[in-house]
Amino acid sequence: MDVISATALRKRFGNLVAVDGINFSVYEGEIFGFLGPNGAGKTTVMKMVHCVSRRTSGDLFVFGMDAESHPREIKQRLGVVPQENNHDPDFSAFMNLTVYARYFGIQKRLAEERADELLDFMQLSEKRDVPVETLSGGMKRRLIIARALMNNPELLILDEPTIGLDPQARHLIWEKLRHLRSTGCTLVMTTHYLDEAARLCDRLVIMDQGKILVEGSPKELVREHAGTDIVEANATPDVIACLETAGVVFETFGDIIQVQTGTPQKIVSALMESCRLENVTVRRATLEDVFLKLTGRTLRE
Repeated sequence: MDVISATALRKRFGNLVAVDGINFSVYEGEIFGFLGPNGAGKTTVMKMVHCVSRRTSGDLFVFGMDAESHPREIKQRLGVVPQENNHDPDFSAFMNLTVYARYFGIQKRLAEERADELLDFMQLSEKRDVPVETLSGGMKRRLIIARALMNNPELLILDEPTIGLDPQARHLIWEKLRHLRSTGCTLVMTTHYLDEAARLCDRLVIMDQGKILVEGSPKELVREHAGTDIVEANATPDVIACLETAGVVFETFGDIIQVQTGTPQKIVSALMESCRLENVTVRRATLEDVFLKLTGRTLRE
């Protein structure tokens, strides 16, 4: 079953086309990722999915319902983790959850039980009654995820779920998100952490300038667009001339040349024998290589 289905989905703000006629589907029980540089349109798509921004044109269905004509029914069945933490600073961690439960008409006793369960799930039980402003950044982020789960959603939307967190906090959240998927929850996320997308996402799209450039599993995209390995060496005139003579396709990034290849030993042999290089690096190709190849290396603000 398609939990989300979009066809020719478009969003315009005045003369700016933020989302430009994209098509995608999200399957039940998977983690689906949206990657792209700043301004690519990822967050705009998320806002249309959770019914806080109306589409300009195209079709968007969530749980088989039109997102424009059934926003209330859709919102009842999903949870949202925004990019920015927006707790109520006047409440404790526990109260942040139970007060939020009122938006879904959850009875007080059930809300309190659910809040305690989620605080335990996110390893925050010892912080149950402390003011939320005293929590660390990682704890606040985990509390935001706990809040999004108060209504037991079938679909969880996460906009940069681990932004600004240390490695320990990130890994804990990854563990919890994988657990949620194992229970049948569908997750849709945006992230700038390419290792996070590679570890978590069953499928993903890479967007730029409002369009979807590619779609597939992380492994498929790496294999198709970056090969299996990356060979790197210093970009000296001699090395460049040698590679050009050998007919090897390469890219230059600053003072480094990169060769994307499925036969790294052949390239290394050519560099070390024909070009007489002593310092050559071979590493596995990653999703970051795909991302930079498709969207470029220019800084986006």
